[in-house]
Amino acid sequence: MTESLAASLLQQAVELHQQGRLEPAQALYRQVLELNPRQFDALHLLGVIARQQGDRDGAIELISRALAVDEAQAAAHCNLGVALLDAGRAEEALASHERALALNPSHALAWSNRGNALRRLLRLDEALHSYQRALQIKPDYAEAHCNRAIVLQDMGRYLDALGAAEDALNIKDRYADAWLARGNALHCLRYLPEAVESFDRALHLRPDWAEAYCAQGMSLHRLGEFGAAVDSYDQAIRHRPDYALAHYHRGNALRALDRREEAIAAYRAALAHGDNPETIAFALASVGEGETPAALPNDYVRSLFDQYANHFDQHLTEVLGYKTPAVLDALLRHVAPSSELATVDLGCGTGLCGPYLRAYSRKLVGVDLSQQMLDKAAERKLYDELACDDLTGYLRGRTASFDLAVAADVFVYIGDLAPVFDAVHTALRPGGRFCFSVEAGEGADYVLRPSNRYAHTLEYLQRLAAATGFTILATQAMEARQENGAPIAAHAIIMTR
Repeated sequence: MTESLAASLLQQAVELHQQGRLEPAQALYRQVLELNPRQFDALHLLGVIARQQGDRDGAIELISRALAVDEAQAAAHCNLGVALLDAGRAEEALASHERALALNPSHALAWSNRGNALRRLLRLDEALHSYQRALQIKPDYAEAHCNRAIVLQDMGRYLDALGAAEDALNIKDRYADAWLARGNALHCLRYLPEAVESFDRALHLRPDWAEAYCAQGMSLHRLGEFGAAVDSYDQAIRHRPDYALAHYHRGNALRALDRREEAIAAYRAALAHGDNPETIAFALASVGEGETPAALPNDYVRSLFDQYANHFDQHLTEVLGYKTPAVLDALLRHVAPSSELATVDLGCGTGLCGPYLRAYSRKLVGVDLSQQMLDKAAERKLYDELACDDLTGYLRGRTASFDLAVAADVFVYIGDLAPVFDAVHTALRPGGRFCFSVEAGEGADYVLRPSNRYAHTLEYLQRLAAATGFTILATQAMEARQENGAPIAAHAIIMTR
């Protein structure tokens, strides 16, 4: 009698659960457990409800109890893995999904969720493979297509990410996560109006989604619609008051609107909610608040250029009128360098200086913080070596290794150049040349501008050269680029050790 009652209650609970009526289903599952505390399905599905209600610890405890009753259930291992990932326990989540797959290698959901755990562990190639396995089993699996789009985005493969998001949407149009993924890919591909529209579609489906409002604000900012961007960030913060990233980007939009005091308040709010103190210090310095930091944070620069890699060359040359590599080349030709030099291109980016420097170099090394920029540089097939590192870190220990060091439009991300000058001086052989550009500053040795770029005075560079042991061979005034239609004054300089 007890067994049949438990079976009847379980059937009713499952039906209610499938209808989304979680609380009455939960009550019935508990009644089943009063009759049989080791009833696997009641324990497992009660754990599933706990996760649906946001109780990740309760979910982990209940599903673990179910697996203690019957550890041969792939679905339960999969659901435990999802709850563990919710709790930030990615290694354990991965192990749970792999146990599920050992029991059922054709479990598409487990393959997709395994990918999510691998992505959290930053094992992106493996995550991508896991999503692809899920799709081999179940080609119409919209969630796996969307997850694939997200990891492709993380890998900087924005066009592929766009295709994967649209594959998901072709299967399930009313899918907010896929609209967000599509918008993020479009943003990075610089299809900004289309990105804004995609974020609108995500928000129509999930009107309280702070992340989508923030992403929309970033696209509006890049379009120059700063007031609309502030509105989007305000919506993000209304739905999630502790959203540090939205506070930070709101500060950037307010700064662009020249609403300085409000920008300062936004940056301070970002800091209060856990944003990187180093990032906020340079943001405040860019609006004249606080001390000027010695350099921009490496993580900021890396993230900036990872996102910029796919359209960097076109944007610089066609939009900003970028001429620095050609100007530095003219300076180098003026002092008639050899064609057999060991050359290091510091902050090489996508390799815009490579065609010029290759002519002088028997060995050409490129160094950059952004791996995605280096991947683009590699496509030029001009460099003998490419290293993902910061400048001083790379040069450290390479005493008298190079004849020529070049840094084109790199020192705009570094204020205090003394450590760089020391590192370059040590890495150059006697008679080696150091050729670089800076934006032209006034007053203080270096200042951080609202563009988040440093400007340096020529007097500072002259003092630094003398103190380090360099002799200045030539300087040239130049226009580095255009900003909001106006030319930015700069200096090109060549020194010798």
